[in-house]
Amino acid sequence: MDRVAKEAFEQEHLHPAACHSVLSAGREVSEEPDAWRTCYERDRDRVIHCSAFRRLMYKTQVFVNHVGDNQRTRLTHSLEVLQVSRSLASALNLNEALCETIALAHDLGHPPYGHSGEELLNEKMAAHGGFAHNKQSLRIVDLLERRSPEYLGLNLSLETKACLRKHETPQSATSGKALRFPLLEAQLVDLADSTAYHYHDVDDGIRAGILDPNAMVQELELWARAVEESHQRHPQEAEGHLLWRRAANELLGMAIADIREESACRLAASPAQSAEEAQAGSQRLIGHSAHFRSMVGKLHAYLYANMYYQEEVNWHVRRATELLDKVFDALLAHPDRIPQRFFEHADTTHRAVCDYVQGMTDRYVDAVAKELGVLPAY
Repeated sequence: MDRVAKEAFEQEHLHPAACHSVLSAGREVSEEPDAWRTCYERDRDRVIHCSAFRRLMYKTQVFVNHVGDNQRTRLTHSLEVLQVSRSLASALNLNEALCETIALAHDLGHPPYGHSGEELLNEKMAAHGGFAHNKQSLRIVDLLERRSPEYLGLNLSLETKACLRKHETPQSATSGKALRFPLLEAQLVDLADSTAYHYHDVDDGIRAGILDPNAMVQELELWARAVEESHQRHPQEAEGHLLWRRAANELLGMAIADIREESACRLAASPAQSAEEAQAGSQRLIGHSAHFRSMVGKLHAYLYANMYYQEEVNWHVRRATELLDKVFDALLAHPDRIPQRFFEHADTTHRAVCDYVQGMTDRYVDAVAKELGVLPAY
């Protein structure tokens, strides 16, 4: 199908409150529509081909990237969020291409070494506007990436950029008025993000020997259900690696099914006939059922208590972040070592250093540290 046929298909098959490509408010800099791709497919392709997306391959998710070859990275996490998002968008008749774009772009602003790296940069930038990966993702697609002499950034659609503005009050792309909730596609990807990382962190944690799957059966209803489902499907597997992997997959499937069923009920009951009406409604239309949300909350708390702050994980993260701290200070003292392009959109030297360091991969931090004569902390 060409773009016009795809837009017609959306008009016929998508939920009235979904984002319809033909109704997009456009881009900051107007461009001729693509002959074959909708505006959101075009956004998706620009994200996939940008440098910041490729660098996610060597950025920490939970386990520092060089510790093992099987753990998730920011890139594989983004791809798993993409998979969950597409499954849900297809089932709920929302815009798959827009969900794909948000999923692929949502972590572009993450620095090296995961949330520990983000906390460090926020401390370093406390007197210079702070740092948050969500805002940095927008800074990347608006300013730091370059793909055309005609505009800065990637010139993504206004809807895509609105979906990347997490933790900000949503606004209408056309009127600018404040709305209660994000676009449905943004709500969906937000849940797909947490669903994906709960699943893969459990999987990685068990494989690394940090989480005890038998103890989890006793302490977590959601995990106990997932294990029981695995036993029913594979009664010959009493326990062991394959059973736990299957249980992690069951956990993912159960979470997706609950979001699908609960959201379908909310969408069916909603009077919203446009994306903006859904944003202005009385409740989010994409979400978990009440009991499942409670079980997910307990799993989240369990991972924090038994994995994220465990020494087996934090030993590497802490020492890597200490190296990042030293690299930041060394670059601040020697700004001539920063590529000139990072000063073009920075109001202070601190911001230029921050933009440069944020874009680094875990391994590139090591390389720059050696060039600067900074000794690692491990």
